[in-house]
Amino acid sequence: MNYSPEIKNRLKRVEGQVRGVLRMMEEGQECNDVIHQLSAVRNAVDRVIVHVIGTDMSKCLMDEMQKEDEQRDTDKIIKDAIQLLLKTR
Repeated sequence: MNYSPEIKNRLKRVEGQVRGVLRMMEEGQECNDVIHQLSAVRNAVDRVIVHVIGTDMSKCLMDEMQKEDEQRDTDKIIKDAIQLLLKTR
């Protein structure tokens, strides 16, 4: 699967956030501030996960729609996408 430059850039921002959290810890910053930043990191990663799953599901559904009627299994694709979302929690 090809991943968009947008999603890669999002992950690079997350990487920067994580480095920032480590720096905060090394500097002995307050726990509340560190937790706040960790929460921001988690939210950013969650958005990336949803985007990747949504893109993958969309591609799979389009591929399925091009198959013959008797070979389609769109229900399985949807169930697989739901399972992927559940694994993230």
